[in-house]
Amino acid sequence: MIIWRAGLIWLLLAGTAQALDLSLPAAARQTVTRDTDPDSYLAPTSAFEDGGFASVKIEGAVARSAWRLEAPGLTPLQIMRPLRTQLEDAGYRIVLDCSAEVCGGFDFRFAIETLPAPNMYVDLRQYQFVTAVKGSLQSPDAVATLLVSTTDTSAYLQIVEADAQGQASSPSVPEVAEDTQTLAPDTPAQSQSEMAAALQNTGHVVLAALDFGTGTAALGQGEFDALANLAAVLKDQPDLRIVLVGHTDSVGGLQNNIALSRSRAAAVRRRLITAYGIAGDRIEAQGMGYLSPIASNQTKAGRDANRRVEAVLLPAP
Repeated sequence: MIIWRAGLIWLLLAGTAQALDLSLPAAARQTVTRDTDPDSYLAPTSAFEDGGFASVKIEGAVARSAWRLEAPGLTPLQIMRPLRTQLEDAGYRIVLDCSAEVCGGFDFRFAIETLPAPNMYVDLRQYQFVTAVKGSLQSPDAVATLLVSTTDTSAYLQIVEADAQGQASSPSVPEVAEDTQTLAPDTPAQSQSEMAAALQNTGHVVLAALDFGTGTAALGQGEFDALANLAAVLKDQPDLRIVLVGHTDSVGGLQNNIALSRSRAAAVRRRLITAYGIAGDRIEAQGMGYLSPIASNQTKAGRDANRRVEAVLLPAP
């Protein structure tokens, strides 16, 4: 049985006399929040197909939060259904409601903005996504997206609220959970054992200190510890498959950044194949551009952290 706690989340929406009150299960614990104002948010309004999805863009205040529920045996839909109903009761219109396979699986997951692990975890085979809009789809007053994924023992929920009038705020809780973490750049795993543990425990790892020419996808000729350690992990565990995902900062256009990030991931893939003898069918390469930051793009340190290549563990075939 799921016990729902009323009044846990208050999302203040522009143009409404009352706050939107979403209640979460009593076992929910907040893992991270991140508010940016002004900012823009691109919310999908269709499943991923033919290389992309339809979307609605909203500019204003954007509040992001992630939650973990220690609730074994639940499905994403069991978590999502009461939240979806609450959105509709608050005057939102659901414009997208899909499960992992219908949404587009891997492609959809890596095309949407997602808070990084361990604060948010997404099983590529088991998640539910909802986009809800208040006002017109062409010029919305507010947009909210919910992403739910589950493991054998836990459920993870991401809430993103964007308000065109700049009044969005992160969910607040009566108490700060002991496991609350701030959103900061991932600390890259350095050793082979750390990298193996990160892949198994969080599903991804940042490849530290890779050297690319400014604005290019040319990977430096030096030996990189991160690649040597990743190759060693792959050789020790021949059943592992990964996708290399390139990321950029927010300078420049989205499509150019996606192309650049994909090319950098492909360069890392080629190096693992040619220099370390890893079979090509065990490694994929994708690019996210600036859609999945791990730090603020408003500072140089944040932009440096966001320019990265990650190895993401794929499910066994």
